[in-house]
Amino acid sequence: MKKFTTALVGIGLTGMSLALAAAPHAAMAQEKSIVYVSPNPIGNNPFLVLGREGTEAAAAKIGAKASIIESETPQAILENLYAAANEGADIIVALSFSALDAVTEVAPSAPDTQFLIVDACPSGDRPDNLHCAVFREHESSFLMGAMAAMASKSGTVGAVGAVDIPFLHRFTDGFAAGAQHVTPDIKVETRWVGGQNPFSDPVRAKEQALALNAIGADVIYAAAAGGNFGIYEAASDGGFQVMGVDVNHCPLANGAMYDSALKRVDQVILKSVDTIMGGAKASFAAYGLAEGGVGGVVLDSDEDLAKSGCLIADNAEMVKSVRAIADQIIAGDITVADPLAAN
Repeated sequence: MKKFTTALVGIGLTGMSLALAAAPHAAMAQEKSIVYVSPNPIGNNPFLVLGREGTEAAAAKIGAKASIIESETPQAILENLYAAANEGADIIVALSFSALDAVTEVAPSAPDTQFLIVDACPSGDRPDNLHCAVFREHESSFLMGAMAAMASKSGTVGAVGAVDIPFLHRFTDGFAAGAQHVTPDIKVETRWVGGQNPFSDPVRAKEQALALNAIGADVIYAAAAGGNFGIYEAASDGGFQVMGVDVNHCPLANGAMYDSALKRVDQVILKSVDTIMGGAKASFAAYGLAEGGVGGVVLDSDEDLAKSGCLIADNAEMVKSVRAIADQIIAGDITVADPLAAN
């Protein structure tokens, strides 16, 4: 079953149609529209929330209507993309590798609609109306690993990922590389949530975090999307520390979070829509530390860091060290291996 909501206009959407039945057809034809098709129900998944916020901000900037369609299955992603295109959406925004096949199928059949996929891009030639924006998550994850090694007292740190696929190794492997950069002999353990709903399962994510803590991990990187809230709860209950992803969740972790690997999906959508509106064809952009697309709270201004609620804010020496590592990555003095490069 598909779930539909609408932003920037106070009219609900029903069925598979995005048409506004109460609006005059002529007015509707003149109004630009941006449709965000999420790969899963948005819920409290910070990555998907940023997608919604970026779409709404982009629509407001260009004076368009923003509509949100939440998908529950891969087949629903495909159906929702076709529905949005058939109803004349000017721009369709899709997020994550799970939407890649569907976007690749639908875009060539709807040349009058511009498609933006964020966080993935098909290999080979693309139609002019298919645009991509991706991130170098391994760079920000490297910073989290470096910080974890500096903070660890046990000599063991860990990461909980949603599911064992090459893309998510950008988080877990990047984290391990950063930890070993600081402390070469540190032990780094990884666990996967798995199951039927790996990106939205806080119960299983909590279990994996507790299992890591039981074998000595005292700092754990939470890369389980909506499941991260279970990891935060485990840290609060178990007395260990965590690193978050996508947005600053330090205030939600009850004093247990060092930092978050930020992923500015909303800002990238804004920039990408600007590019599309400028007439670009098959545009592509990759965002890492240098471009400000990924980062950490530690890299924010001193004023913002002080208000962040993150433990790193209380350790000036660690802040200085992590910022120096970020500068080295940007300068090319430290190369962070991309686990996807071999795939």
